[in-house]
Amino acid sequence: MSVSEAHRPSDHPPVKSGGVGVLIVNLGTPDAPEPGAVKRYLAEFLSDPRVVEIPAIAWQPILRGIILNTRPKKSAHAYQQVWTERGSPLAVITADQAAGLQDRLGEDVKVLWGMRYGTPSIPQGLNALKDAGCERILLAPLYPQYSAATNATVFDKAADAMGKMRWQPALRVLPPYFDDPAYIDALARDLGAQLDELAFPPEVLLLSFHGMPERTLHLGDPYHCHCRKTARLLEVALAASGTRPNLRVVTTFQSRFGRAKWLEPATDVVLAEEARKGTKRLAVAAPGFSADCLETLEELAIRGREQFVEAGGEDYATLSCLNAGPTGMAMLEAIVRRELSGWIPG
Repeated sequence: MSVSEAHRPSDHPPVKSGGVGVLIVNLGTPDAPEPGAVKRYLAEFLSDPRVVEIPAIAWQPILRGIILNTRPKKSAHAYQQVWTERGSPLAVITADQAAGLQDRLGEDVKVLWGMRYGTPSIPQGLNALKDAGCERILLAPLYPQYSAATNATVFDKAADAMGKMRWQPALRVLPPYFDDPAYIDALARDLGAQLDELAFPPEVLLLSFHGMPERTLHLGDPYHCHCRKTARLLEVALAASGTRPNLRVVTTFQSRFGRAKWLEPATDVVLAEEARKGTKRLAVAAPGFSADCLETLEELAIRGREQFVEAGGEDYATLSCLNAGPTGMAMLEAIVRRELSGWIPG
């Protein structure tokens, strides 16, 4: 019994308080690989003004009249290629990361997971932690490289939820960790081990980050710079092992959408160019993703292979993200414990 409990008046109603919580957050996923579920997910995602920076009066007619009537069927087919018995890969892995982090942090912390778009939502997660007595909460968006369309919109949603609470918990936010030594070391060790296990020695390692419209860079978003620094530090760390002296590292950006100019070079373009220039053996990694998802399992692993082979390439491999493996979980525990400093025993 705590000191506060011992001195509580006998007629005082029970109140859960004093706890510490962690809410890890990823982008989101539809609830099922079906057009209806995908349409609901895309409607929420593409209506976020942080994601599509076009005035709603101009964008919503396009979204509602064209995109949501054409894209869900195609996207549902893509999700069907990667869906598992447990559900969406992103949801399954994020749940496993939360469970693994809970095991590592122990009873001092309650760990939940949420999605910015779809379910479980950020408000659901924050309210569940508060109801469990957590008066201090670390909001942990699992985006290593900062972007307004990812990190900032997570905070926006959390702030909306907090604004509806009379009794608000204290809130900390996990900062981007694009150049954190723990993150770079985890990537280098995990990707290095996967490269060593391949049946062929790749000539090129393609580091594919999610793309953003180029205008976001000019508006002050540090995302492009963060991606480039991650790639540079990772290349140095991989080279330090000395076991892959002839491996060439190339950085690209995937998932272009619409007619606007996006960050370059584009992953699909480079895959075809490399094959046409004579590269026969290539591996792809996605260090900006904390968990495998549609963009890695379908866009890179399936369509990327097709693009490379059709252009003349031969051997192709997509390396896994850190996911809930021991290397990634050790890294996640380290950066979360650091941000919980002063809230939990050292």
